[in-house]
Amino acid sequence: MITLWHNPRCSKSRQALALLEEAGAEITVRRYLEDAPTRTEIEAVRSAMGTPPVIDMMRAGEKIFKELGLTKTSDEDALIAAMAAHPILIERPVAICDDHAVIGRPPERVRDLL
Repeated sequence: MITLWHNPRCSKSRQALALLEEAGAEITVRRYLEDAPTRTEIEAVRSAMGTPPVIDMMRAGEKIFKELGLTKTSDEDALIAAMAAHPILIERPVAICDDHAVIGRPPERVRDLL
């Protein structure tokens, strides 16, 4: 079972979902903008990704990123808190399977979980 943190308005997210569907994967779609991940979930996904720098999991170009006074060198704790409070900051799509996770950029990366 693969869980996909999905934004249907995002072409990359739609492409990742289509790739998983075409592969016949069992998928649970989570519209993370409406059902925001908790801080604990974000930290678990980060761990499943191999603990990359938190900024690599973020959409730093979003307006709210600047409005919150965040920078690419902000404290990782502050960045995680910002993602939990403002899920639009989470880079998408995120595909999660057991103890592995990937950001689907490019969308083909989700195949790593198959």
